[in-house]
Amino acid sequence: MAVSPQVFPPRKRQQLAGMNMVRSLLSLSQEISSLKPLQCLLKRNSLSVINKSKLLSILFEELLRNPVSNFFSPSTILCFEEMYIVLQRIKTLMEDCSTGTKMWLLMQVHVLANSFHELTLELSTLLDIFPFKEVELSQDIEELVVLVTKQCSQSKPSVDPRDEFLRRQVLAMLDQIEKEIVPDHLKLKKVLEDLGLRDNSSCREEIESLQEEIQYRNDEKSKSDIVSLIGLVRYANCVLFGSSTTRQSGHRRRKSMSDLTVPADFRCPISLELMRDPVVVATGQTYDRESINQWIESGHSTCPKTGQTLTHCNLIPNRALRNLIALWCRQQGIPFETLASKEKFNGVKATKAAFEATKMTVSFLVNKLSESGSQSMEAATGVVYELRALSKTDSDSRACIAEAGAIPILVRYLGSGVGSQQPNLQVNAVTTILNISISEVNKTRIMETDGALNGVIEVLRSGATWEAKGNAAATIFSLSGVHAYRKSLGRKKRVIKGLIDLVKDGPTGSQRDALVAILNLAGDRDTVGRLVEGGVIEMVSRVIDELPEEAVVILEAVVRRGGESAAATLVMICRKGGSEVVVELVKIPGIERIIWEVMGSGTMRGRRKAASLLRILRRWAAGLDLDTNNVVDSSSMMTMSVNNTSRTILRA
Repeated sequence: MAVSPQVFPPRKRQQLAGMNMVRSLLSLSQEISSLKPLQCLLKRNSLSVINKSKLLSILFEELLRNPVSNFFSPSTILCFEEMYIVLQRIKTLMEDCSTGTKMWLLMQVHVLANSFHELTLELSTLLDIFPFKEVELSQDIEELVVLVTKQCSQSKPSVDPRDEFLRRQVLAMLDQIEKEIVPDHLKLKKVLEDLGLRDNSSCREEIESLQEEIQYRNDEKSKSDIVSLIGLVRYANCVLFGSSTTRQSGHRRRKSMSDLTVPADFRCPISLELMRDPVVVATGQTYDRESINQWIESGHSTCPKTGQTLTHCNLIPNRALRNLIALWCRQQGIPFETLASKEKFNGVKATKAAFEATKMTVSFLVNKLSESGSQSMEAATGVVYELRALSKTDSDSRACIAEAGAIPILVRYLGSGVGSQQPNLQVNAVTTILNISISEVNKTRIMETDGALNGVIEVLRSGATWEAKGNAAATIFSLSGVHAYRKSLGRKKRVIKGLIDLVKDGPTGSQRDALVAILNLAGDRDTVGRLVEGGVIEMVSRVIDELPEEAVVILEAVVRRGGESAAATLVMICRKGGSEVVVELVKIPGIERIIWEVMGSGTMRGRRKAASLLRILRRWAAGLDLDTNNVVDSSSMMTMSVNNTSRTILRA
């Protein structure tokens, strides 16, 4: 049975507290002693505190060796406590320096060297006031303590000349890039190697670390400086260490989004990516702010998910959902602020140096692809992957890629011949085009480039992988954001057939890409007729169980704008599909009104088909000849009484 310290007399309790504190000091000093000196930067500073910790651990061992003869006064215990805090701060500083980004560490080398110096001085002060007369120490230990105290007191803030030389070289290169001067590649390579960045993987890891570091900086200058460093490392990685043929670095320290299953409620219905800034529109639906802004700015006045007209364009932050997403990200070990953060690193304005570094990087990559005959498909795969990765970062990068003439070159790699030999090359090419199509100017460039649209359609129809097909569908969705292009795309039977086939046969992710593209095309009334002819309603009936929300939205859009052909097809689908299809149909807001509109303004055949559809819905409501196990809430049905519906419609 454990004995509570409270049963001991005060003097004994004080002695126990002192010995426990010494044990903690010994353990902490040994932990610091076991750390390796920093290898690339601040090596002298780190080695100095490690050596002092080793000497202090000898002192603490001596105090524990003779506990009976050593009585610790309150002032001694207080000194121990302060010493523990200083050692803990030294350990934290060492760990931060060893795990942080090397480039930012280099830029902060003076600040960090001063931190080592200040902690050493604090240790010196504590050793000066330590009441050694109260404890019994051997002469050797006393001499050791005097030595440590003297070393600490004589410490001066110092930066290794090598570290300072490296820092000045990096600053000079950033200055060169800002002036549009290409830095000397040999010097650039030497600097990176001195920092331990010796290959593609280490550079990618460094870029990720720098992007993470932005989240911990509060002042805009630091953020901008880091953005410049990212541009420099990205450029250096491309020109010095070549291109990666793998899709992702194998040395990431944090989880990748592709490795996670994101809850459906956390995904934006437009982009299908995790929302970082969820907002509510007039219809009550939630979207990511960036995606819905692009939707509205491209001329849409309806809700993408429901098709309802937006009575206003105010976006209300969905803070509750944002907090849930942030909590989920923390549980998954992902920094929430960096997720999907593709625009200017969370709003950080790109510096001139970063912009020019991006231009140099893009120019290098595009020129490399342009070298006719000298690029194997495997090598081209790596170069195009670098463009793909760059196109995800921000709008400046996307603009630079298009302006450098990359689109015609990327078109070369969209064909089925490339897909069969090097599927990753085809995926990277179509994904790069998708990413740069986010820009309105680039949409025009893509549509006006010979073979670009046909190449995307070919990937949609016969891409080597589902990922390629899905990204081709997403490109169609992006391009159709421009009204004129939406009509043009809707006139192409190959586009409609490719999207419908992808929904029917593809995996869930690719299906969603195709569904949002179909929804966008359905915004044009003429295209709806072609969608119905192409089998969109039959497609909906096939996926309505697997993707009910998306299927119902498509169905609603088609019914609203499809008129006679949609009504006729729906009658057929309802008769074949039975109550399950009818249940989904009556969930559509205002379905009765839509049918009555067709009956009132359509052709004679259209009126008959609409009347047949209305009879089917009535029979379902009355429970006749249909399975009524699937009950739909009455508020979603409005009313199924013919007389009441007629009066309501006529009054409206």
